[in-house]
Amino acid sequence: MIIGDMARKRAFGLKKVKDAIELHGGTTLLATGITGDDARFALAAVNAGARLLEPNHPAVALARGHKGVSSMHAAEEIRHEIPFAEMCKVTAGVRAVVGHEIYITVGVPGSFTETMPTPFTEEQAFQLSLSGADGVHTHKSTFEDLKDVVTLCHRYGMLVDAYIAHPSDRHLFGIPAETPEEVADTAKKMQDIGVDLIGLMTGMSYEGVAAGEIAAPVRVRLEAMLKAVSVPTLAEGGINTINFKAFIGTGVNILVVGTAFDDIARKAVNDTVGVFLKR
Repeated sequence: MIIGDMARKRAFGLKKVKDAIELHGGTTLLATGITGDDARFALAAVNAGARLLEPNHPAVALARGHKGVSSMHAAEEIRHEIPFAEMCKVTAGVRAVVGHEIYITVGVPGSFTETMPTPFTEEQAFQLSLSGADGVHTHKSTFEDLKDVVTLCHRYGMLVDAYIAHPSDRHLFGIPAETPEEVADTAKKMQDIGVDLIGLMTGMSYEGVAAGEIAAPVRVRLEAMLKAVSVPTLAEGGINTINFKAFIGTGVNILVVGTAFDDIARKAVNDTVGVFLKR
């Protein structure tokens, strides 16, 4: 009896995404990390023009110092231990601060390929939708698991953004595809099963890439994905204030940025404390 309501919710979420892409000339920003998980920084990002935010459980694990983790690499290993209810609280808090016109996609325990098998249930999908999520950020690595996520999310009015990974990536952040041909085939299959936004992991995650260009192997993989699908597209991994311009004009619609914001925030705190303590 809520099928129509949920379909309307999902349509509104997709409109938010497309409006942001149009507003920013074809390529917009999805702010994650500290700008997705801390309501203060989320509001700062929105006030500066961001229209897409992404809270996720590894970033929350790092922010909370879960089991003493102090790096995103370490947080990725135990991200599944963050209580699902905590992600609903984070989402609700960000939503309350930024308002309903901002698109929020959320990574939760079970929506990634976890180091410990973790379910993502129908009741959880419903609760996440109620908390204010427009979408679910998923890094599932098999089509079977991805299809299940799509089915649950669509049933409860949420979009799904999913990713194509490289088999040699340090963390398995999506469906593995090595050659450009495999990337194109994978992207088509993802679109066919209903994925609403399709992204490519650049392979630059956490490597501190500062080059002003996209590496040639990444560029050909990106081009293969872009040519294969008609849904909005994303690029994620190591995108920062130096190299982001290389993605403008490629046709990718959304740049996912997190570590760059985290690094800037840490440096600002470090520098400011230094000012107060300088003698």
